[in-house]
Amino acid sequence: MLLTYYQEKANMPTIQQLIRQPRAPKKRRSKSPALQKCPQRRGVCLQVKTKTPKKPNSALRKVAWVRLSTGQEVIAYIGGEGHNLQEHSIVLVRGGRVKDLPGVRYHIVRGALDCAAVKDRKQGRSKYGAKRPKSKK
Repeated sequence: MLLTYYQEKANMPTIQQLIRQPRAPKKRRSKSPALQKCPQRRGVCLQVKTKTPKKPNSALRKVAWVRLSTGQEVIAYIGGEGHNLQEHSIVLVRGGRVKDLPGVRYHIVRGALDCAAVKDRKQGRSKYGAKRPKSKK
């Protein structure tokens, strides 16, 4: 099939076309759509389970199926060592995925609502809701 000169050229708009209709900016998709642009959302635990991570990691990661106040159901990760969550616990959910757990795009905030802080935490306490330990004199 013979192509004419114009069919061989790359499909690019002319300057006049760009003046008439400028390029549209790319839409950015949210990484945590269930929060609906809020920093956190309250939710109720439906199930508290463990999940196995992707290769090459091996563990039993603690996760909870949570129904948010918006009505959406999401899987949220429970960080830290040990937790007190069970079905019907009220939790605060923030964004943030877990790299080795597919489908887990949210974290549960420790030390807020029904979720207890991590016990005996000395460093990085703010991330786990742990109070400052009493200083020994």
